[in-house]
Amino acid sequence: MNVLLLSMPDSFEHMPAVAIRMPNGALASLAGNIDPHHKVAIADLILVQSHVRATVERLVTEFAPDVVGLSVMTFQRATALKIARLIHTLRPSARIVVGGYDPSLATEEYESCADVDFIVRGEGEQTLSELLRALEQSDSRIPSPSESRTPSPESRRVSAIAGLSYRDGDRFVHNAPRPVIPLASQTLRLPNRGARVLGGYTLLGRAVDVVETSRGCTFDCSFCSIIEMRGRNFHPYAIDRVLADIADARAHGAETIFLVDDNITLDVERFEALCRAIIESGFNTLEFFVQAMTAPIAQHGARLAPLMRQAGFRYVFLGIENILDEHLGFLRARAKNARREKGRTIGNASIAAIEHLHRHGMFVVGGLIVGNPDDTRESIEANLAFARRYVDWPYIQPPTPYRRTPMTRDFRERGLIVDEDVSHYDGTTAVVRSEGVAAEDIEFLRWRAERWMKMKHFPAAFLHSPLFVLRHGRRMLAHTFAGSTWRSMIGLEDDAAVFARFRARRRAERDYVRLDPGDIQTGTASPGCAIASMG
Repeated sequence: MNVLLLSMPDSFEHMPAVAIRMPNGALASLAGNIDPHHKVAIADLILVQSHVRATVERLVTEFAPDVVGLSVMTFQRATALKIARLIHTLRPSARIVVGGYDPSLATEEYESCADVDFIVRGEGEQTLSELLRALEQSDSRIPSPSESRTPSPESRRVSAIAGLSYRDGDRFVHNAPRPVIPLASQTLRLPNRGARVLGGYTLLGRAVDVVETSRGCTFDCSFCSIIEMRGRNFHPYAIDRVLADIADARAHGAETIFLVDDNITLDVERFEALCRAIIESGFNTLEFFVQAMTAPIAQHGARLAPLMRQAGFRYVFLGIENILDEHLGFLRARAKNARREKGRTIGNASIAAIEHLHRHGMFVVGGLIVGNPDDTRESIEANLAFARRYVDWPYIQPPTPYRRTPMTRDFRERGLIVDEDVSHYDGTTAVVRSEGVAAEDIEFLRWRAERWMKMKHFPAAFLHSPLFVLRHGRRMLAHTFAGSTWRSMIGLEDDAAVFARFRARRRAERDYVRLDPGDIQTGTASPGCAIASMG
């Protein structure tokens, strides 16, 4: 079968496509773990944000897919449904499969859209592989009248596939969940990076790829979708398998590797062993970007930070979350941000972790969450002041009520959710208010402060990648200061006017796929499907 796998073009404000275009690692893993006789193509649509429709039309025409898989995050749902409609307009016979966080946790939102045939819930490698085998065997004959009242042959074949939801007539059937894969004993094949049909992945001018060394987390942070989708668990790959993955990424041109683990520092000894293995294998000529908890870095930084730097780590995303203890309590993030000595908690680990990393020449991407239910302007400003002083690149977000997370239940019970349009659930648009601060004010405070924080990193970016910054610096500044004009720059307009233009521009930019009237009129979307209101 011909299988086309697409990731959505929608990007995060903190990761502007002019400077950061990451591949979707999950799609490459799916491609590497289906039966090898299938012909598979991967297209990360973030690479073609300005011409998404034309690219999809070309790929569908040239590749003639039998199955199209869409990887979808919550704020990408509207785009995904438009693309599904477009694909069925171009190739009605294609079977469309959706997967990722949003379809896994908000399955019912896809059931009403007739363009969606299958939903993969949770990890997808085994589920998609089994689905393709079932579709290959499907009986395409027209059923007799008596057979039409019974499950179709195809439905019977897919009914035992764990982790799959499928359309059967006018209803969706949800099979039993699929257990998470024990990666140490049931290793997946390496990602199929050769299936990618678009190019241009970059992290500040260096060719970038992603590598996964483990999956899962055992903490229960209230804002996190990971544990809602897969439970509280931690499954690492064997280090030899990780090294083979890094080697494959380098063979495909990667100069920078983003380790995309949910919580790589959960096992400090293993992370230390991985750093040593990277050095011994000679992969420390690459640059690495990793996400980490503050507590392990603070506690073990004296030995861990110099080893990380020797292994080639340059950027570390620290999940600081919040510097105020009462808000860490709401976020259920106290334990992973606590500094401990001799078995006792002695304070917040953030500053100690940052100091270890800075001492050894690494840059800190600071992840903070502001706008929690009891936040005041003063508590928000305290977190922003901390970020100004200590972090190199801010990644500050308002709380976002993703489906089924404990935080969402708390916000809903307190009546603090003010925006139910999930296309705004992008990690920077404030869709909840606090008890004392309006949502728009929370977003404004973050936006006003972050622009200037980001400017601090431009000199370091220039020293690292001077040609890239010279070539793209103007566009990078235009993204950072979107909404600004010469009038605002000389003080003739206030920040509120600039902020209003920034918000309007950001929303307009996200209309990546425009459907023609004929696309909608010939579609089969039901009234309950979001596509019915798109144009």
